[in-house]
Parts: sequence; C-alpha cells; structure tokens
Amino acid sequence: MKRTLLMSMVLPSLLLVTACSQQTATKTSESSSHTQESTTKKEAGHFDYDAQEEWEQVAGKMQSPIDIPASSSVEMTDKGGITLDYSAKITKAENNGHSIQLTDSGTAVINGRNFELTQFHFHAESEHTVDGKHYPMEAHFVNQAQDGRLAVIGVFFEKGQENKGFQEVLDDVKNQKDSEITDIETMFPENKSYYHYLGSLTTPPLSENVEWYVLKNPVEVSAEQIKDFQEFYDHNNREIQPLNDRVVLSHNE
Repeated sequence: MKRTLLMSMVLPSLLLVTACSQQTATKTSESSSHTQESTTKKEAGHFDYDAQEEWEQVAGKMQSPIDIPASSSVEMTDKGGITLDYSAKITKAENNGHSIQLTDSGTAVINGRNFELTQFHFHAESEHTVDGKHYPMEAHFVNQAQDGRLAVIGVFFEKGQENKGFQEVLDDVKNQKDSEITDIETMFPENKSYYHYLGSLTTPPLSENVEWYVLKNPVEVSAEQIKDFQEFYDHNNREIQPLNDRVVLSHNE
C-alpha cells in the first residue's frame, strides 16, 4: 500500500514537470518565431506606423514632418523659383511595403541649384500640416544634388476632380506595370509657391539635413482615387515632429 501511495504522489508531479517543460518550449518557440519575423520585416525595410516610437533614428532636433506655421513663416530673400522637367518614363512602379513608390528620372532646378529626381511616393493622410490642418494625401518627390544633398518637394492632395497623372500611378501599381506617366505635371499646381525648411527623411533611418519644399497650393484628386490609395495605405504618415528653433521660409511665385 505504501508503494501505491508513493506512486500516486510522484506521478502527478512528473506530469506537472512535463507540462511545464512543454509550455516553456512552446513559449520559447513562439518567441523565437516572433523575433525571426520581426528581423525579417526589419531586413525587408518594413516598419510599423502604429509603433513609431520604436523606429531607429539619427539623434537630432531637425526631424520631419512638421506643422507649418503659415502666419509666422519668414519671407525668403532669394529668388527661390522651381523649374521641373521630370520624365514620363517610369523605371519601376511598386508597392514597397510602406508606400506606393515610382522610380523616375528628370531634373529640378530649385532656387538656381540643380537636382536629379530619384523617386516619388505618397502618404495618407498628409505628413505635413499647415496651421494644424491635414490634407487627405501628400506626394513626395525626392531629388538629389551632385554632392548628395536631398531636396524633397511635397505636394498636398485635396478632394476634387480626378487627377489624370495620379490615375496613371494607381493603374501601374494595380496592374503591376511600369507604363509611362504621361500626365505627371497634373500632380503639381501651376503656381509653385512653397514653404521651405531643413528637416529629415520621414521614414527610417530618418536622416537629417534634408531640404524640404512644401508647395502651398494643393492639387485635386477625386474621392474615388483617395479611396483607391487607401486600399493600399490609409495610415502611412509619420507623426508631427517638434519645430524646435528652426525657421520656416515662405516663397511666393
């Protein structure tokens, strides 16, 4: 009887140890799987807009985007004109995991300085605000100078008439084609007055010393086009960053 009693006490203990070991192994496996998944996403260049506090960034006080204080911006003393000659031929149109991006070429002359267009992409809602106001979307045209300096031209999109150039962008991505964007100029307002400040990239690694030229006048896109883009991304905008001691300049064409 003593042997029977001893076995009845030992057996549950062994079962408990086995169960705990299996549970620990399962948690370890899940943790390893989660870590591997996070590493894969990081290596693939993806990042979570719902966990922006986890983004790695270069330390500094010149981050973008910002809330543009229109009433307290300072008038630019330079001539400041913008001349764009972007190519209709697209090298690549893709959904890259955090935006719709098109690889393009062409030139931009900004305030007398020469830049080459590298790519353009889109955010919803707008990343920059003006006196606290968001727009439904914002396009970023990324240009690079010979010395490596980046200049990004930001264009606000507002709800209105259908935009032919933006429709060509949507069609390319939906159909996985790299067709020409023959109406690229429709994604820019005729009047290219802008706000200018020094900031950063708005996606990791968030590098600073980026020149920003945010056009004051929005262009129209239709409600259906905004909806079509939001089927890809409806929240791929970085949070507003502190202005700190930076000056925002204003150029009126």
